[in-house]
Amino acid sequence: MKRIGFYSGSFDPVTLGHTDVIERASQLVDTLVIGIGVHAAKKPMFTASERVEMLKAEVVSIAKASGADIEITTFDNLAVNAARSAGAQVIFRGLRDGTDFDYEMQMAGMNGEMAQDIQTVFVSASPRVRHIAANLVRQIALMNGEVSAFVSPAVAKRLADKVSG
Repeated sequence: MKRIGFYSGSFDPVTLGHTDVIERASQLVDTLVIGIGVHAAKKPMFTASERVEMLKAEVVSIAKASGADIEITTFDNLAVNAARSAGAQVIFRGLRDGTDFDYEMQMAGMNGEMAQDIQTVFVSASPRVRHIAANLVRQIALMNGEVSAFVSPAVAKRLADKVSG
């Protein structure tokens, strides 16, 4: 049976914290589907297509190293429903701290009620990326701060271009 995992987020922008989770989750499944949440009420810095492009570039080497297929999609419904549509048996969630844990435990419980056949697996952030949050990266970039410790060089360039453009 092919093992399919689902990892969702806004990825606005994709950070080193995100790729840390993607690297480790991809080692546990045959296919990892990355779902980019697109919600009309949110005003992201990057369009959905820009976020897809960024993620595609960031995961090439991860897929090669892990041997997993990595697919990228967008969704505008519940993440658990997007996971089901992708055929996932597991939803991966990254944890940075206790605040994340409390929120993600509630979400896992709710998702478990809605989709009892899909398990949630928590991936604890590596110490080197535990402090990274995309919303803070956006704020730093908007104030012309240095973001290279938080994102790849390619994403840092996209942020700089977005802010200056």
